[in-house]
Amino acid sequence: MNSFGRLFRVELFGESHGPAVGAIIDGCPPGLPLSVEDFETDMARRRAGAAGTTPRKETDLVSIHSGVHAGYSTGSPIALSIPNRDTRSVDYDQFRAVPRPGHADFTSMEKYSGYSDPRGSGHFSGRITAGLVAAGVIAKKILPFAEFGTLVRPGREGRSLDELVAEAVARDDSVGAIVEIRVRGLPVGLGEPFFDACESVLAHLLFAVPAVRALEFGDGFAAAGMFGSEHNDPIVDASGRTDKNGAGGINGGISNGNELLLRVAVKPASSIARAQYSYDFNKETMTELIIEGRHDACIALRSAVVLEAATAIGLADLYLIDRGLYTRGNKNPWRQA
Repeated sequence: MNSFGRLFRVELFGESHGPAVGAIIDGCPPGLPLSVEDFETDMARRRAGAAGTTPRKETDLVSIHSGVHAGYSTGSPIALSIPNRDTRSVDYDQFRAVPRPGHADFTSMEKYSGYSDPRGSGHFSGRITAGLVAAGVIAKKILPFAEFGTLVRPGREGRSLDELVAEAVARDDSVGAIVEIRVRGLPVGLGEPFFDACESVLAHLLFAVPAVRALEFGDGFAAAGMFGSEHNDPIVDASGRTDKNGAGGINGGISNGNELLLRVAVKPASSIARAQYSYDFNKETMTELIIEGRHDACIALRSAVVLEAATAIGLADLYLIDRGLYTRGNKNPWRQA
């Protein structure tokens, strides 16, 4: 449904043009230092403003409603909200009759018998990921030893991302990209074989992010063209360090202590200004569709921090499961003396 996690559990709520979006985080250990200022850096990374991003202006200021007292988490659920202020719902009136190609207009109306909120794509909007980014800030605090690095790369060889975005804007179109995430400092042992493998958990979260179309770890799809002698990572010391990282930091579904490396393919935004065609359910025929409104030419630019947050949430859950912080009586590793 709308929640994820076994110990560190995240539930997202809200609609794109409703009063607010946000997240409820259950299972956050007590004693984690937390204030509204902690969210600003990552929320700013998601905010629009750069070339190729939507003109919609949202402050994305996070409010904490529960689960924090005197600057520390209490152990009870943390409720976070982010208000929606710059909405223009009239742009979406036509999509009940003429669903947009590539969007959830048709599937959501069918699944929810016409009751889903069509304004700004409702709960299917990328706007919902603001709550995911906020939850990711807390997840990163559970992983103070982890160093995250994220890069957005062009999906076409021989072209810079700036060139592709500029061309998409000039064409009233959109363009996809690749988001590469690296995480250093992870301990050995996160993940379980098979269904709760580190890759399985992260894939579950990453594919929940709108616009994600493919995911690879380490050598990824290139491994299909390799020999075993090329793909295997020789271990060079007692810590498990390897001299290369074709596995992307995971063996047997378990983190091996090397850098976690994954890449995510983000599709072009489905909402584009140039004319498209779709089925008109009122006229019962194909019709030209012009999508008005404010949309990203390259959603990967703002998706990078979202995907980083999703990765942090999955790793935080696996870390708490592995360390058994609720059952072994461990001392609080986050609160400073």
